[in-house]
Amino acid sequence: MTTLTTAPVAPLLERLFATDAASWSGASPDLAAMSEDEQNRLMRSKTEYRDFYGRMKDLPLAVSRETGALLYMLARSGRARTIVEFGTSFGISTIHLAAALRDNGGGQLITSEFEPGKVAKARAHLTEAGLLDLVEFREGDALQTLDRDLPDQIDLLLLDGAKSLYPEILDRVESRLRPGACIVADNADYSPDYLARVRLPANGYISTPFGDEVELSMRVG
Repeated sequence: MTTLTTAPVAPLLERLFATDAASWSGASPDLAAMSEDEQNRLMRSKTEYRDFYGRMKDLPLAVSRETGALLYMLARSGRARTIVEFGTSFGISTIHLAAALRDNGGGQLITSEFEPGKVAKARAHLTEAGLLDLVEFREGDALQTLDRDLPDQIDLLLLDGAKSLYPEILDRVESRLRPGACIVADNADYSPDYLARVRLPANGYISTPFGDEVELSMRVG
């Protein structure tokens, strides 16, 4: 048995995934009415991301169940002790990663989120999961919050915030990624610059699409 598959974490995740599935019916009218082309443009924008994601402040924007399981398995198999997460939202991915740290014997998860309401909900969920002691929440724009006071060595990086900022977040973390560290980038198709970077072996990565949503990369340099 693992922290992930037993109470209080397992029933909490079931409830949160069910809430995520139902939440889109309550999306704001302007978001629901937005054309696919406009959504794609905003997903790629490096200047309008605060407004765009602000419209989704009440939506969980969670990783899939499959991606959550992948995060747990990567952190466990890599014996991760230090993890950085860009994009906390309501804390579903954070719970998977913190559960892995617990089962690895402890560690530190730094997670960044710019919506104060989401930080509050994520903190409550991590408290309910019994994992709060493993998590440092950094509220604000990750271009600032992840530009300081990072561990000397990072074992795993999750990119699941504003897609357009993936290259800039990698800039801030890259020098601290240990050889063999994994990067999971959710919906990375919206960040072609990021994909071009991690898929070029000369840049020190091996990278491949994993499923329909994820780009999985490993630091080799």
